[in-house]
Amino acid sequence: QVQLVESGGGLVQPGGSLRLSCAASGSVFSINHMGWYRQAPGKQREWVSSITRDGRTQFADSVKGRFTISRDNAKNTVYLQMNSLKPEDTAVYYCNKIPPGSYWGQGTQVTVSS
Repeated sequence: QVQLVESGGGLVQPGGSLRLSCAASGSVFSINHMGWYRQAPGKQREWVSSITRDGRTQFADSVKGRFTISRDNAKNTVYLQMNSLKPEDTAVYYCNKIPPGSYWGQGTQVTVSS
């Protein structure tokens, strides 16, 4: 059974930082590249970042230089460290494999506001 459980979101001021975590079931995590996606109000879900099984990373231009992604293969967990947050980063953040499957977790809300 696929499980994706995101956590770590919250309310933060512009310029602040948050670290998101995603615990994935072994069947999803161990054989796949993993990624973070986000969906802002009134917008379509978009890809944010991805990490291969051996740790190579990619980032959307909008977050490059501010976000980092990592994974702990022993814990089946992927992380997204978000620094220098901007109001336009406000969204629900999800993790999923690359390319994404049909199942999505509940996501974690990130709100950047003063």
